[in-house]
Order: sequence, then C-alpha cells, then structure tokens
Amino acid sequence: MPRVLFTASVFAHLKAFHVPYIQHFRERGYEVHTAANGENTLAAVDRHFDIDFHRSPLSPKNIRGYRALKRLIDENDYDIIHCHTPVVGVLTRLAARGARKRGTVVIYTAHGFHFYKGAPPVSGRVFRMLEKRLSRYTDHLITINAEDYSAALRYGFRAGACHLVHGVGVDAERFAVQTPDIKRKRRELLGIPPDAFVLVFAAEYSRRKNQGMLLDAVSILKERVPETLLLLPGDGPLKEAYGQRAAALGIADNVWLMGFRDDMDRLLPAADVAVSSSIQEGLPINTVEAMAVSLPVVATRIRGHVDLVGDGTNGYLVPAGEAEAMADRLLHLHDNPDTVRAMQARARETAEPFLLHNARAETTRIYDTIIYEKQGARKDGNAR
Repeated sequence: MPRVLFTASVFAHLKAFHVPYIQHFRERGYEVHTAANGENTLAAVDRHFDIDFHRSPLSPKNIRGYRALKRLIDENDYDIIHCHTPVVGVLTRLAARGARKRGTVVIYTAHGFHFYKGAPPVSGRVFRMLEKRLSRYTDHLITINAEDYSAALRYGFRAGACHLVHGVGVDAERFAVQTPDIKRKRRELLGIPPDAFVLVFAAEYSRRKNQGMLLDAVSILKERVPETLLLLPGDGPLKEAYGQRAAALGIADNVWLMGFRDDMDRLLPAADVAVSSSIQEGLPINTVEAMAVSLPVVATRIRGHVDLVGDGTNGYLVPAGEAEAMADRLLHLHDNPDTVRAMQARARETAEPFLLHNARAETTRIYDTIIYEKQGARKDGNAR
C-alpha cells in the first residue's frame, strides 16, 4: 500500500486545516501517517508520530526533532510527503533529501513566507535565502497568496513546480450567509444590544495580530458611535495587556475579550463588520470566514488581505498601525448602510474561490497528478 506523510509543528494545525486532504489520500488507497507535536485525534490517520517540535527555529528541541523525523522517513518508504508550517517545513525538506533520491515526492505549502513586504530587511533577506536554498529539495511548492507566488518566481526558486492555490478552504455549509433574522437571533443569544455597531476579529492575542490598533480605533470611534462593540474571540500572551489597555482607554465596556471560541459560524453573523489589524498574514482564514458570512471587511493593507479585500468593493484597506484611518473607514460604514449592503453581496462573491470545494479541488489536482505519475512510473518499473 502506498504511503503519505503529513508534517506540521503541532497536530492541531493538521486537524484544523488539512483533514479533507488527509481523507483524499485515504480515498485513493494511501496509508496516511502524520508527524507533529501532540496526540492524534483523527480516525483518518493510520499512524501518528508525536515529535516534540518547537516553533522557534533556534530551539535545541528541533535538533532532536530533525533526527526523529529523518529516522521515520528513512524507515517508512513514503511515496509522498507534504510538509506545513515554517520550522517543520525546513526540517522535513532537509530530512527527506535522501528519500527524494529514492523517489519520494516532497510538497511544501508556504502558509506565508517569513520574508514579505514590510519585513525587517536583514531577517527578510536571511529567510529569502533560506527558502531559495530549500526550494531545490522541494518537488512542489504551494503558495496561497499572490505576493509569495510572485516572489518564488522572481527570486528563481528551484522547486520542481510552483503553484498558487486559494488557501486551504473554508466550509461553505458551515458559514451561511447572514440574514437580518439570523443576525437578530445571534445577538439575543450573545446578549448584544440590537442597535450596537458590532465589529469582530478572531485571532490570537499577539503582537503579530496587533489588536492594540483596534483598541485605539474603537477609542476614537466611540466618540461618534458610543454603541460600538468590538468582539475579540481568541487567546494568547497579550490577553491581560489588552484588557488593561482597554480599561485605560475607557472602552472596557466596548471590548469583549472572549477567549478561545470554536463557534465562529454562530458568532460572525452577529456582527456588522469584520476587522483585522494584522501586520503579517499568509492568507487569513478568519477574513475568508467573515466574507463567507457576507460581512464587509476593514483590514490592514498587507499580504493576504490584499488578496481578499478590494478597497471600496467588499471593504476597505488601511495602512498597518494607523488607528485613525481604521476608525474613519468604520465610521463611514456606520453612516452609510447602503454601502454596507452593497459590500455584503460582493464579500460573499469574493469568498467563493476560497471556499472548501474550490480550494480542495485545486490542491487535490496537484496530488492526483503526482499519484498518476508515480503509478505510471511503477508500471514502467522505474519506481519502488
């Protein structure tokens, strides 16, 4: 039976984003293995290797992780390896160099290169050089935004093939289009006043997501729209700091730090506008989910956002870190309901290519091409 290996820094990443792709290989008769930090909780996975990877590239744990990963790759004779997340993407491609010589096909999905427009010049150059070197150990490089795809071509990455796909996919059946009745019922369940101007941003509380910009924007917007309410579902190291900042700005009642939520399909329809203050993204799933519900989006003008938000069509783009610009665009939407309604229709249209049935078809076409080529090679006696 042919085998495929999926790798990532943590098993939660595979569970959250790659189950449809794991199932695709099962349907094609593959034995599916995974390697990541954490326990396997998926029935579709035949064998899991719990490896103590660390997200920091400088952690000594990754030396041990590399050795464990190389050992299992050498022992299990994989036909295909698909690696995800930056550090484990590096470790997997290095560990699979010998396996590639024996016929293993290595795929890497870049969920956002660590070099990007606006990145620190020195670290950006280092990461670009690293990715270019690793590309020679990559048979298929999958990118999920236009900036990364263009960069791979412009800088001469030597992957066997470079692809641009519409992310990992958002389940259209789960995220239904918002209606006035659904919006009213969701607000009743959440205890949100019917006349509140509700903003939402689902993300880890972190420097990268930069929720402090949203707090500043709300403090500005509150002067004109006192009923503004910012919903911040998520968790992370800056939760306490953001709570203190909201209190200092006098907007503690206007900001709900909601903690981790797994019911965004129920939460998003209660909102008027989705927002994002991120300073770095690959292709943000939270924005796709918001647009799938038909929310207009006001987001920072960065990689990933520009692939989704058309300034003035389904939302607005503002410079990263400029809270006044964010508040201005939100005030415009509050004061112009006709604009909101027009943007709602366009938001769902924009989300369409990024929905699961479309995104999955793009990636599985890559898989099936590889499977077909390997089957042909076997018949010719040129593969394992």
